[in-house]
Amino acid sequence: MTSNKVQTNHRFLDEAGDTTFYGKGKIPIIGSPGVSTVFILGMVKFKEPLAEARKKVIAARDAIVASPYFQGIPSIQKKKAAGGYHFHATDDLPDVRKEFFDVIKTVDCSFEAVVGRKILTLYENKHNGNESEFYADLLSHLLKNKMAKDDKLVLNIAERGKTTKNSILELARQKAEARFNKNQPTRSVRASIQFNVQNHRTEPLLDIADYFCWSVQRVFERGETRFYDYLFDQISLVVDLYDSERYEGNQNYYKKKNRLTAANKMSP
Repeated sequence: MTSNKVQTNHRFLDEAGDTTFYGKGKIPIIGSPGVSTVFILGMVKFKEPLAEARKKVIAARDAIVASPYFQGIPSIQKKKAAGGYHFHATDDLPDVRKEFFDVIKTVDCSFEAVVGRKILTLYENKHNGNESEFYADLLSHLLKNKMAKDDKLVLNIAERGKTTKNSILELARQKAEARFNKNQPTRSVRASIQFNVQNHRTEPLLDIADYFCWSVQRVFERGETRFYDYLFDQISLVVDLYDSERYEGNQNYYKKKNRLTAANKMSP
């Protein structure tokens, strides 16, 4: 394998939001404080050498830690003490976010995401009321169009408790293969998919995936588009997977000519 071959066949995945539907007593809590209305899985493809992209992230991390302006910030100090500072959009200060957004703009990469609305009836009927099945369904939609690739695809996935266990990731692969066979019956599954579960401390490129996911989440949760707009040129696709009202004509597929707006904000 050449270095270019390895680079083009790696993807980096993270999520935004949560997969929580119920509280105690199986009371629906979607959209309540601390509980999201959507769950998002996103995937970044790097078009420059991975080593170069990592250097940019690591340099940005080091600059934040070394900057006198950010000394004594609890969120930064806590991560340093826990094994090393990394970017996480939900926790980062606005000043830190701006610094890292500017770094992302210098990286040659593209991002695609699948958004899963948290709809109770769908969750119970389609996913059997199981958070892991919900996660696997979203992941399968990210993978289904990659199944014809005649090579090895390494998916570097941010660790997320029980939903990133091997059995759930394998379920997602099987679902993706089944969807591919149904949608493209004349083509064969050729891709060899390898899951590589990692964390942000050991894989800096997951920081970039996190920021892209967070930017899309802000649109759906708050109707706030400025972060999405800032990264728009690097966002190739966002699929609002369960928006059945826009299925006709693939209006739920947001690309360059059909961008997300504040109207995509979800109601609690």
